[in-house]
Amino acid sequence: MKHLIILLALATGLFLISKVCFSQKGKDLKSSKQGTMNTINQQDHVIYFAGGCFWGTEHFFKQVRGVTATEVGYANGNLQNPSYTQVSTGKTGFAETVKVSYDPQIVDLKLLIDLFFKTIDPTSLNKQGNDIGTQYRTGIYFTNTDDVAIIKERIAALASQYNSKIVVEIEPLQNYYDAEAYHQKYLDKNPGGYCHISPDLFELARKANPEKVIQGQEKTYKKADKETLKKELTPLQYNVTQNAATERAFDNEYNDEFREGIYVDITTGEPLFVSTDKFESGCGWPSFSKPISDSLVQELSDNSYGMRRTEVRSRTGDAHLGHVFNDGPADKGGLRYCINSASLRFIPKDKMKAQGYEKYLLLLVKK
Repeated sequence: MKHLIILLALATGLFLISKVCFSQKGKDLKSSKQGTMNTINQQDHVIYFAGGCFWGTEHFFKQVRGVTATEVGYANGNLQNPSYTQVSTGKTGFAETVKVSYDPQIVDLKLLIDLFFKTIDPTSLNKQGNDIGTQYRTGIYFTNTDDVAIIKERIAALASQYNSKIVVEIEPLQNYYDAEAYHQKYLDKNPGGYCHISPDLFELARKANPEKVIQGQEKTYKKADKETLKKELTPLQYNVTQNAATERAFDNEYNDEFREGIYVDITTGEPLFVSTDKFESGCGWPSFSKPISDSLVQELSDNSYGMRRTEVRSRTGDAHLGHVFNDGPADKGGLRYCINSASLRFIPKDKMKAQGYEKYLLLLVKK
C-alpha cells in the first residue's frame, strides 16, 4: 500500500520555485545525521522501535509528552546508507524503525514500550496492517544495556496476554541510517496519508503521560480565546498567527536580531527557538536550523498559492509561525525554519531569569 502511494507521489514531480523564504526549493534531501533539534535535558535517552510502516509509528510517539525527538530510518541491516527503494525489496535486512529520544525525567521507558505494544500485533511476523515484508517486522533495538531488563519485563507481561508466540525482536542496535526527507514527519505533511495505526491511538498517546503540575513550581502555557488575542496582539500579530498571513520581508522586528536569547510564541509565551540556532539566510525573515524540540511545533502540508510547502505552527497555541524548508546549512542539519517575527517575542539573555525562563539558559551555551 505505502509503496503505491510513494510511486504516485514521485510521479507528480517537484515544483521549481524561487528561493524566497516562504517558497520551497523543491529538494528532497536525506536528513542530516545530526538530527533536527536540541533539548533542554542533555541526558536524554534514545530507544528504537520497529512497528511496521514508520510513518504512523513516528507520528504516534511524537504525541507523547516527554518525547523530545522522533526520526524515521532503517535499522539492523546489511548495507551502508540504504535507500528506501533498496529497503523495500525486503532483501537488505533493514527494518523500518523510529528513533525516539526522550527525557527520562518526564517519561519512562516502561510507558513508551507499553504504548508501542498498543500500535502493533506482536504475534504477526513480518506484517503489520497492509504492509508485508521483513522490513515491516517488529522490534525494540537498544543502545543502553540497562534497558534490557525493562524491555524483557514488558515483553513477559505482554506474552501473558496472548496464546500465540510474541515475535517482537529484542536486539542491540547494530546500525541505523535516517530515511529520506520525504519520509520525515510524513503524516504532519500529509494529514490524510496512509497509516496502519488508528487515529484514536494518536489521541491516546497525547493523553498517556499528562503533566503533573505542582502549583507555583512549573510555568504552564495555554492558548487564549480569539477575543483575548485580538486585545493582546497587534493587528499584524493577530493576522499572521490566526489567519496565516505573512509579514513583509526585511521589514520585520527580528530579521536582524542576533543577540543571545530565546524566542517564544507570541500567543502563549511558550519557548520555541533559541538564538544559537538562528542564522542569516538572506531571505528577509528570521531563520532557525531547528526548534527547541519537535514536540513544540506541528508541521502541516500547505498547497496554497500554487506552491507545495510545509507550514509550521506552534503546538500549544496553534499559531501560524511560518514554513520549514530543506535548504538550510548542511552543518546545522539542512533545515531552514523561516518564521514570521510577528509570531514571536524575543527575550534577551539578561532578562530570561526575571521573566521565568531561567531553565532555558543552558540552551544558549554554544557547542
